[in-house]
Formats: sequence, C-alpha cells, structure tokens
Amino acid sequence: MLEIAIMLEGQNGLNWARWQTIARLVEELGFVGLYRSDHFTNMNPPDKDSLELWVSLTWLASNTKRIEFGPLVSPVSFRHPALTARMASAVDDLSNGRLTLGLGAGWQEREHHLFGFDLLDAKPRFDRFEEGLQVITGLLNSDSPFSFDGSYYQLREATLLPRPLRPGGPRILIGGVGRSRTPKLVARFAHEWNAMFLTPEQFKEANQRIDEALKKENRDLASVRRSMMTGCFFGHTDSALKQKLDARGRSLEEMHQRGMIAGSASVVKAQLQKLEESGLQRIMLQWLDLDDLKGLEALAKAVL
Repeated sequence: MLEIAIMLEGQNGLNWARWQTIARLVEELGFVGLYRSDHFTNMNPPDKDSLELWVSLTWLASNTKRIEFGPLVSPVSFRHPALTARMASAVDDLSNGRLTLGLGAGWQEREHHLFGFDLLDAKPRFDRFEEGLQVITGLLNSDSPFSFDGSYYQLREATLLPRPLRPGGPRILIGGVGRSRTPKLVARFAHEWNAMFLTPEQFKEANQRIDEALKKENRDLASVRRSMMTGCFFGHTDSALKQKLDARGRSLEEMHQRGMIAGSASVVKAQLQKLEESGLQRIMLQWLDLDDLKGLEALAKAVL
C-alpha cells in the first residue's frame, strides 16, 4: 500500500509555533512521516521565517513517537559532510531509528549568495556531492578510523563516536530525476530514491532507470525504496480548493500535467492509485499553507 507523508517548505514561514503544531497533528492524524526542506531562505524575496533544519529535527525526535522524518534534502554545499554525519547519527539515535537522511548537492543560488556559500557550477557541484556521500557513508559505516583524500574533503583517521545504534546509521535518501548521474549515485549510496513532481508515466520511466543502475551495481531492486515529493492542493471545502488553485493561477488539469496531486477526495485517491501502480511506495505531499490545519485534517480523512 502506498505510504503517505507530509512535506513542508521550511523557508516558507516555518517557525517553532507552526512546526510544533503541524508535527503533533501529522502524528495524530496517522500520516507515515513528516519531511521538510533545508534552506536558509526562499528562492525569491521577501524573506520569511526559516527554522533551522537540524535543530527542528532534534526537537521532533524527542517530541514524537511514531512518525518517520528527515530532510528533503540537506545540501552538502553549506554543511561539511562530517558535521552532517555527526548530527544525523545523533538525531537518529534520539528518535529510536526514525530518521531518513536525505542528501543533495544544493541548488538555490540566492541563499548561497546571501550567506556566503560557494554553490559551484553543475559538474564540480555534483563531484563535491559524490565526495560528500563518500565521507558521510564512510563515517557512518566504519567502526575503525576513517580516512579520505578528495578534492573537496580530507579526513585523517576520523572516528564517529558514539557509534550509531543502527548499524550503518540512518537510511540514506538521494533525491533527483537526472537521467545519468542520479541513478548511479542512488545505486552506490542510497537506501531510498526520491523523485519530484512526476506524472505516473514519468515516474515509471525514471524508476526504470533506477532499476537499471541497481542491476549494474549487483544490488537487489527491493533494497531501495521509491518515493516522490510533489505539490498537493486540497481543501476542506470546494471553495478552499478553488482558492488555492486561483492563488497559483492554474487549473486542476495544469496541476495534474505538472505531476501534482490536486482535486477532490475522489480525484486525489485516483491519482495516488495510479502512482502506486507505477511503482511508487511512499509519497511526500507538499503542504504549502502552514496554517491550513483544517485542510490537513480533511486530507488525512480523505486519503488515509
């Protein structure tokens, strides 16, 4: 059965009051998990509240009991991978193994410019990301001192202590829909592949590329969970739904063509069923209106 989680855009006004309210509600309503983006600020001004990712996940680990959670995704472009590995291991232990460590190369130019981080051009950015994955997985998996000599990162007999309670630490998620490099990185490093904004037909095609890459690495196809993050436009009433669609200036059909979940309860359930038939195992529904708690409750009633 398709697992349904909620995803929040952390740079879209997320503060402690909203985070704590939504986290508790997501757990109470029965969603499988709660995920959030990792950004310093939004892509375009004006700037809004953007609660720091790892601080927020530490609170979540201690104040929820059931839901799985994690970043979608945490870039290596503004945190050293050794620091990310240390934080992720500790937060996973604190939550009794509920963290999924989503990792990415970084992409948003504005936040890197404003806060003084070097995003790099596409090729070196992904070269750095691959090294970051090697560092993180090396530290999480190695019980003995770990060394690494790369172009971007160098470690000299580094040991991650205390060791993760889960062997190998939290599950690694790699997001992306690239046709070449993403499948290769997923096959080498990931326990989960996360796509974004795909129709069932597009997802099926991209999923096949992941299968092919796993076969080349001699990995079991079932060893990597297939998930997707996509937009969700759902209201507790028809007028609430119309208001959300009108605010974006797009019709229901246009939303569907862009791979988003949108419509009434019956329409949304039909969309989810088609995605499940295409091979999707978990979906993270992007909930943009952080104060629409009635809508979130109605969504749970409709799809869970």
